[in-house]
Amino acid sequence: MACVFMVCLAQTGGQPSRRAPRQPAARIDFQDTGMNPHEPHKEFTFARLVYAGGTGWRYGAWATDSPKADVTFIAGVKRLTNLDVRESHFFIPLTSKEIFKYPFLYAVEVGYLELSREEADILREYLLKGGFFVVDDFHGTQEWANFEEQLRRVFPTCKIEEIPSTHPIFHCFFDINELIQVPGAQLLYSGRTYEKDGVEPHFRGVFDETGRIMVMINFNSDLGDAWEWADVPYYPEKYSSAAYRLGINYIIYSMTH
Repeated sequence: MACVFMVCLAQTGGQPSRRAPRQPAARIDFQDTGMNPHEPHKEFTFARLVYAGGTGWRYGAWATDSPKADVTFIAGVKRLTNLDVRESHFFIPLTSKEIFKYPFLYAVEVGYLELSREEADILREYLLKGGFFVVDDFHGTQEWANFEEQLRRVFPTCKIEEIPSTHPIFHCFFDINELIQVPGAQLLYSGRTYEKDGVEPHFRGVFDETGRIMVMINFNSDLGDAWEWADVPYYPEKYSSAAYRLGINYIIYSMTH
């Protein structure tokens, strides 16, 4: 089904350029986050986490691939499921009073994540109350070390586990029997599916006391790029399809567990 969708996407042509040089992070305002209080309530909102740390195109590392990755993925969710999905992008910081209204939270480039004590406390409460946190697009030993340090500010003694392909999260909508590395657009000029020393992909998780996954970790993969370039013929369809299947399964799992 995902493959059919990918064929049907508009083919815009043009080869994606290399990621823009990192620039100083800009102030985030109401319009940037898309937090429109007058927008009708939807069954599902794809919420991207705004965080301090790192610098990148337009805002900071948190904004990498946005908003195109978000809205392109959302279009696929809308087409392939019966969910009533918010169609516009949505960015939200942990310190927002609205954070607990959005039980699905997505973050990228978490090798640059920096959590304050307040943010770590809020994220812990958010996850223990049923929130689901997906992290993506970080690569290699150094970025893993930073992410793990930040995660242990949230759960100091948590166990980070490899999630096998037999786990229900990979079978709650699509049956995903093979977990492959999803490369960023750098594949088009490097010829490699990996970045830095992140040769092997890992799908890891942090579980609560009931066995529910609270944190879904896509390490050494880049689902965001695969969504962003899904409508570009130069980016291999098999990776975009894999990224769509994973992302949709994460959503369905988060809404049913």
